[in-house]
Amino acid sequence: MAGPSPRWTNVALVVSAVGFLTFEFAIVSPKAQTGTSAPALAPAVSVVSAAKDPGPRGGDAGAGGPVEGLSGPELEYFYNSLDEFSDTEEVSLGLGPRMNLDSCKGCHVQPAVGGTSPALNPQVVFATQDNASDSVPAFLTSNGPAREARFVRNADGTPDGGVHAIFTISGRPGADGCTLRQPDFDAEMGRHNVIFRIPTPTFGAGLIENIPDSAIIANASSDAAAKGALGIRGRANFQVSGRTITGQTNNNGNDGTISRFGWKAQNKSLLLFSGEAYNVEMGISSELFQTEREEMGKCQFAKVPNTVTNMAAATPFEALSAIEKFAIFMRFLAPPTASATTPGGAPSIGNGKQLFGAIGCALCHTPGLQTGDSTVAALRDKPVNLFSDLLVHDMGVGLADGVSQGEAGPREFRTAPLWGLGQRLFFLHDGRASDLIAAIRAHRSTASEGNGVVGNFNQLSEGQKQDLLNFLRSL
Repeated sequence: MAGPSPRWTNVALVVSAVGFLTFEFAIVSPKAQTGTSAPALAPAVSVVSAAKDPGPRGGDAGAGGPVEGLSGPELEYFYNSLDEFSDTEEVSLGLGPRMNLDSCKGCHVQPAVGGTSPALNPQVVFATQDNASDSVPAFLTSNGPAREARFVRNADGTPDGGVHAIFTISGRPGADGCTLRQPDFDAEMGRHNVIFRIPTPTFGAGLIENIPDSAIIANASSDAAAKGALGIRGRANFQVSGRTITGQTNNNGNDGTISRFGWKAQNKSLLLFSGEAYNVEMGISSELFQTEREEMGKCQFAKVPNTVTNMAAATPFEALSAIEKFAIFMRFLAPPTASATTPGGAPSIGNGKQLFGAIGCALCHTPGLQTGDSTVAALRDKPVNLFSDLLVHDMGVGLADGVSQGEAGPREFRTAPLWGLGQRLFFLHDGRASDLIAAIRAHRSTASEGNGVVGNFNQLSEGQKQDLLNFLRSL
């Protein structure tokens, strides 16, 4: 075991009384916040002077293909939907008038189609592509993550929280006569009023969609003593109008069932997730989101809604709207494949897995759940090794974004699934970290449910930390 843990200065974002983001500096002590004695741990396998994130795992992506066991027709739908997911949208098809990019694949491509933000941010090139007149805001860089921007508050101080699209169709092919201005991001950044989200990977999303609510609730109630000792609460994000049910999930406001997709578990299903993304990220309306987000008449170049069921189609697949095709692709997309030996070798990865459980990471990042019944045999009664409890947790002032969605408040986020972590480039909801150690320590700040676990991590020896990092990069 390592010696006494040092004290450090933690820089945290705080939502002020008027809702804007300000900075707080707090001196915290790992021992003071842990609240429990360090668990008995196996000695390190790795021998290092200082633990280091091994970085994204190389080699085969181990992701991007169909889930095992699909029928012939289901496979055909998967591959046809993959083509649709990969297509670039045009103004004549409804792109814009305001958007963040022109394709799903552009943001969901690391390490394969359906994943998350790539190494080269496509938004930077897109800003001026094809004679577009947009500029690149300061929060987007070529080697940084693709992002969407949300404003915390409206100009009158009331809550906003919605996506403010970064780009416009002005100057682009097919947008003659349309002149739009981008939001004044510089001014809003000066008011500490802008927060960011990066794309969530969609691998294994159909398995997640088919986990019964009862399994999520039962898991939330498990290991109560261990969770309580570390200050872990968590609740499902129930979207029930007018009331918050402490200790449960973020649920759909109509039927009361558990929502599970998005950074705050705000979306109930893959179809809703798909329709919202198509509308918010690309500005394309659908039968699910019928209204254009920018209704200026001279900037409309396609019928509204832009994508609908094709009732004159020659085949069943052609009859589907784009958002249904996108949902099918994600539903049939296989989970990522972990590595048994890379990085660090099997003994180090195995020891890191044991440490992951021993210090409390697995209390929120649940290693596995199980699907229930499904009309798709390939998704029925299957293990889901997602490393998430799908609950929303209070992550404290350090990760607070000031935005509420459903019953998930300004400091709450869904436990991010960790499968596929080994090949991700950017971490946390806004992509602020590209190093695993930084991402782990960002879970610790005033009032965060992660404080005790991060305190335990900090007390590991450097070799033990390396084993844990190797395990995470093997996922």
